[in-house]
Amino acid sequence: MATTNSAGRDGVGTGGKTALQKVAMLFGVVFLLVGILGFIPGITQEYSELAFAGPTSGALLLGIFQVSILHNIVHLLFGAAGVAMARTHAGSFNYLLWGGLIYLVLFIYGLVVPHDSQANFVPLNAADNWLHIVLTIAMIAAALGLRGTAHHDATTATARRP
Repeated sequence: MATTNSAGRDGVGTGGKTALQKVAMLFGVVFLLVGILGFIPGITQEYSELAFAGPTSGALLLGIFQVSILHNIVHLLFGAAGVAMARTHAGSFNYLLWGGLIYLVLFIYGLVVPHDSQANFVPLNAADNWLHIVLTIAMIAAALGLRGTAHHDATTATARRP
């Protein structure tokens, strides 16, 4: 019995996900989870100090990362984008690469803007800055390191078919 390879727009069989898509999905799900956790008292310490935006928000996710309502919403939107873009290999690449570059900008912003300034509207603290540089490196490394996996994954999946 012959089987046909129903390839998607980016040349990957529609039944399987590439490694890049799986990583993008993982990042998206984690960002969604972080956005949700930012609204849960206890997980977010000093929850009564959660403000919409700005440096006066004293809420700390996991007792470490300064968050606000706006900050949590951004995590939710960034997570939703990751889940949506993980549908294709090209979308996954773009999400990870451009997301990593966005986090690089946020890292630089966090270094330049004083934490007690009204310009720190997200808000960000030193722990956020460290996390942002780690996210920058991880997302860009995943994008560049796994971008060629679409052809390899499709070839491997086709070779395994009877």
